[in-house]
Amino acid sequence: MTRILLVDDQSLVRAGFTTILESEPGFEVVGQASDGLEGVALAEELDPDVICMDVQMPNMDGLEATRRIVDGPSRASVLILTTFDRDDFLFEALSAGASGFLLKTADPDHLVEAIHVLDRGDALLSPAVTRRVIERFGSIPSPRSASTSPEDTAETSLTEREQATLLLLARGKSNAEIAKELFVGESTVKTHVSNILMKLGIRDRIHAVIWAYEHGVVSPTPDA
Repeated sequence: MTRILLVDDQSLVRAGFTTILESEPGFEVVGQASDGLEGVALAEELDPDVICMDVQMPNMDGLEATRRIVDGPSRASVLILTTFDRDDFLFEALSAGASGFLLKTADPDHLVEAIHVLDRGDALLSPAVTRRVIERFGSIPSPRSASTSPEDTAETSLTEREQATLLLLARGKSNAEIAKELFVGESTVKTHVSNILMKLGIRDRIHAVIWAYEHGVVSPTPDA
């Protein structure tokens, strides 16, 4: 079973999500929280697989709650669900460690698929949102210095194929597109991505993209 925690200050929204998710075989809503503070507590108590997190809530907003959950003992992946398609919410959510970002106006099927994606340990962003991430983080100057840093060491631990995979990830390529460019199977690409995440100490592929740009592994190009 995929165990899901809902965090939203609107009881009607929580009820609607519960109806949608529990109609899906293999899904179980194990808890509901009405604000971020309660969400953090329940994440530790219930140990869910996926947390559906609203952004604007009383007592503690969803961004701070996400940050605390990711930094805490919970192994859950956080899916941000919001009514507002705002870049500041998106980038703060990703920086806080969220693994997905979905608008509440999305179809129920998209919500179900998002839960499946995060439960597999992947990240979920639409192609349009991924492009915004690349454009935003690609415009940030590299913070590298001449001295060796832990990030430099992490990068050099990647094999040549893993480095090539990371470069293509940072360009927003899917596993299928990476496989085609590297002339390998998709299963091989998945293995490379898993190794990259493990070696860099990163939660998912979206944060690998952010890492690559922030540490100067790749530079923005006009078509990024």
